[in-house]
Amino acid sequence: MWRKASAAALLALAVGYFYHGSPDLPEQILQYIGLPNFQPSSQSQNSLEQVISSAWETLIVLPTRQWSKVAVGVNACVDVVVSGVGLLQAMAVDPGAGLDHEVLHSKEDLKEAFIHYMERGAAAERFFSDHEAFQRIARAAAEYPGAKLYVGGNAALIGQKLATYPDLMVLLCGPVGPKLHEMLDEQIVVPPDSLQETDEFHLILEYKAGEQWGSTQAPQANRFIFSHDVSNGEMSSLETFVASLDEFEPDLVVLSGLHMMEGQGRELWEERLKEAVLAISDISHDIPIHLELASMTDKDYMNSIMQEQFMPIVNSIGLNEQELLFLSQAGEGPHSHLDAWKGIPDVGRVSDILLWILEQHGRSEPSSEADLTRIHFHTLAYHILATVDGYWGNQAAAVMAGARVASSQACGLQSVDAGKVELKAPLEFHSSHAEPREKLLLNPAEPVTVWRRGNVTFHLTVVLVCKQPLRTVGLGDAISAEGLVYSEIKTQQPF
Repeated sequence: MWRKASAAALLALAVGYFYHGSPDLPEQILQYIGLPNFQPSSQSQNSLEQVISSAWETLIVLPTRQWSKVAVGVNACVDVVVSGVGLLQAMAVDPGAGLDHEVLHSKEDLKEAFIHYMERGAAAERFFSDHEAFQRIARAAAEYPGAKLYVGGNAALIGQKLATYPDLMVLLCGPVGPKLHEMLDEQIVVPPDSLQETDEFHLILEYKAGEQWGSTQAPQANRFIFSHDVSNGEMSSLETFVASLDEFEPDLVVLSGLHMMEGQGRELWEERLKEAVLAISDISHDIPIHLELASMTDKDYMNSIMQEQFMPIVNSIGLNEQELLFLSQAGEGPHSHLDAWKGIPDVGRVSDILLWILEQHGRSEPSSEADLTRIHFHTLAYHILATVDGYWGNQAAAVMAGARVASSQACGLQSVDAGKVELKAPLEFHSSHAEPREKLLLNPAEPVTVWRRGNVTFHLTVVLVCKQPLRTVGLGDAISAEGLVYSEIKTQQPF
């Protein structure tokens, strides 16, 4: 009998050990071995994804003071979305080695750049310099089976997302052709001077997680974007945009499209940046400005935006992990020695770069003349909102709202389906990559972790990543738009 008792005790200890390591041990096994009254916790009965999704619905609330009018500019186009591998195969392009190109000049450059980013699972956008070659590729894309047309351009996509809020008036300035005008939400106001006779087309080559071409396999779903877009490339609608603000009287301005100028050459972008800064400087200081960044490769161009030109005169920026690391590389900031992120970007490293941006180029000290006080960072697995204390409110709800829309929109749904998403972010991380640093935890039932470094507060939430994403284009724009809707600018004195 004592042997049976000993065996039962050992079995109970073993089950206890495995249950602790894996709380969702199948209930029928516990019943089979006859352990009485051993019920899993309520959190293990529901998946972590369900707990987080339910918490979002409870905790995401609009601020007391909401925007009534938002002006958005200045890049807009029609996106032609196709399978990247399928289109390149249809064009009789053979797979090979990847190689990044700052500007695409040929079909071969396109193939190499596409493979370079596909094997990293990273998003990128490039200018295609040859107009005739681009038109041939565009025709092949439009005729490819399953090709779809969508509203494109960061400004237009942000405008579309904002227009889903019926009490919000949205002004969109950009090169709006007849097809794009037809596709825009009827709530969006387009000034007559922004209308043009032809549309600008951008080609979006998408790939799925695990998709293979030759020896290249995509670690995650993403897309490669390219165009021969002179109107957006020269930000030709910027002056129209600024001139429209006096009559529209917005309480928030959202600006995007700077990345499009990079492919136009140094002489053009140097002069155009100066003109753009003068134009933006005419906007009333009482109106906050959000700048949405996008993929760039020219460090001199990024430095011009960061140090001398745009960054000091905007209040908020939105960017992803590639853009954040490139910004640090251009300015020789923290972790700039990294060639690229490996897997999920380390929270401590991201936190270091965000703090550096706000300290070096923002208003982290009262004596600073810069206006930048907010950064909305997004990557596949988590988002962070970093804000200088005293300027912004409701940021916990804002960062969760951005994550929620990333989870639902990637799956093509209006709300999050816990069965179609998965948690990929770590629930334990550190406030910095270097000592001294704080070990931080995320509670799935209250899925925002908050920490402070100096005068900067960080809000982090996880993303429930769609297992089978239907469309990745425009997710960053939707994230930033949603984050802005749920943000509130404070009127009291900072610090």
